[in-house]
Amino acid sequence: MTEKQPRMARFMKFTDHLQRVFGPADRLDSDTPVVHLHDDFEKASEEDLAHFEVETDSEGHHYAVRKTPPE
Repeated sequence: MTEKQPRMARFMKFTDHLQRVFGPADRLDSDTPVVHLHDDFEKASEEDLAHFEVETDSEGHHYAVRKTPPE
């Protein structure tokens, strides 16, 4: 009688198979700076995100809070 493999073991076996089929994951040079295009899409995104503030609770979780307009 064969035992069922734990979920993590099945997952690792699956990812090992994918690595043999597709090869290892590509890693970018972490020292390479991110290129910002400053195009219309990025400007629109910055305008949308300008209405939010990032808050951090006592446990270190981050979340967005919509800014209230000044009264």
